[in-house]
Order: sequence, then C-alpha cells, then structure tokens
Amino acid sequence: MHFFQKEIRLKAYRRGFHLITSEIEQAIPELSRIKIGQLQVFIQHTSASLTINENADPTVRTDFESHMNVMVPENAPYYIHTYEGPDDMPAHIKSSLMGASVQIPVTNGRLNLGIWQGVYLCEHRDYGGERKLVLTLFGN
Repeated sequence: MHFFQKEIRLKAYRRGFHLITSEIEQAIPELSRIKIGQLQVFIQHTSASLTINENADPTVRTDFESHMNVMVPENAPYYIHTYEGPDDMPAHIKSSLMGASVQIPVTNGRLNLGIWQGVYLCEHRDYGGERKLVLTLFGN
C-alpha cells in the first residue's frame, strides 16, 4: 500500500462553481503509480466546498450558483453572524450543505470519474481568496 499527501493552493476564484479536476491531477503525479486506490480531496475552509458533478455544460455550474443563492439567501433577518459581510453566513451554510471533501476512486493511474463528471470548487464568498486543499492518495 502506498500513501501520498500534498497540500496545494488554488488561485482565488470568483464566487460560483468552478471545475478544478485538472488542477488536482497536475498536483499529484503519483496517481500514475496507483492501480487500485482512492484520492480524497479536502478543503481547509469553512466558506467554500467541494462536489462532483457535470463537467461538460457550464450552464450546470451557473444553475448550481443560482439555486444555492435562492436556497440560502443573503441578509436573512435571523442571521447573527454578520460582521464579515452579507455573504459570510450564507457561505458557511452552503459549505456545510455541499461538503468539505470528495472521495474519488483511482484505477490504473487515473481518477475513475464518470464520463461527464468533474470536481468543483464551490466558492461561496464574493472575495474568498486563495483556497487550500489537502490531497490524500492511497492504494496499490
């Protein structure tokens, strides 16, 4: 069994849902050494999240952002945590709803995603800045 772990920084993305699959793959070339295994991708932030979904049609990512903003609106009158701006508390809620990590099977040195799947960075802040990911790869 082999184990590899790396921390990477993603550039600052604007608010929305962004494909980062290729950035992850480039950051961990050790993928090629694993025939059967798993890659866990964990985000070290409470106002951004990760998910796996459609990688071909960008309107899916636009619709995700639109729906999340309806589901978790800014300026709700019951928010108490408001001192970091109107997008902060909604970003925390969206992050918990979407999740802080994804687990991806690795087969024959490649991420074993479906044909239309990619990893999204879900940036929930207007100005979230750089984001840090921990990549943990293991397998044989």
